[in-house]
Amino acid sequence: MLTAGKAVKVSIYLSSGASHHGVSNYASVLDFLFFRGVSGATVLKGIAGFGADHHMHSANFVEISDRLPIKIEFLETMEKVDQLLGKLQELVGSGLIEVQETTIVKPAQGSATTPEAAMERVKIEGRAKMMQIFFGESDRWQEKPLQQALVEAMRANDLAGVTVQRGILGYGAHRRIHKERIFRLSQDASIVLSVVDSEEKLKEFLPLVDKMVPEGLVVMSDVEIIKYAHRASSDGKGE
Repeated sequence: MLTAGKAVKVSIYLSSGASHHGVSNYASVLDFLFFRGVSGATVLKGIAGFGADHHMHSANFVEISDRLPIKIEFLETMEKVDQLLGKLQELVGSGLIEVQETTIVKPAQGSATTPEAAMERVKIEGRAKMMQIFFGESDRWQEKPLQQALVEAMRANDLAGVTVQRGILGYGAHRRIHKERIFRLSQDASIVLSVVDSEEKLKEFLPLVDKMVPEGLVVMSDVEIIKYAHRASSDGKGE
């Protein structure tokens, strides 16, 4: 973790279309910095610029260029940067790397506890319930897409977790076929929300489901829990 005092700022200039072994240069650089423990990095995308080839690149509303300038910035100690520069030069290719001395006046503050420490381990043993909710993608709840509103409600009610899936083909109570088309995405594809928790927790949530899903299908199934999960701790510092 960086501390107040002398440091260096590294700026890396790339083209958004450049790649390294089939992966975007900026993504390769960001992954490298992350896994080498750099304190933090920011990727900025320009809307116009030119580089060593002296060609002007710009974006407009009609066509988005894949050759726009990308800038990656991070702060580190000089010793750490010296260790990273060799590999960075390889990843950047024809891009530009700039190193400037700087002073950190106020270092970033991490949270006092790690996410793992802020969460209590919950073991939902043996039998539990899976609730699945089926409805159309165009359904809404108070001006929000219904799937978003349901996920937010489940999170607020501390359900263990939810997965949203979008169907590519199906029909419901109205017997209409809903499917994706190659050139046009259906606006009423089937949506399925699946959530697993204790029977007690799901039954407590059912009245809200009845209120939010006036037309749809809700099913409850028995499941066997074989893996632990985390539930956010009551002090609000959980996931």
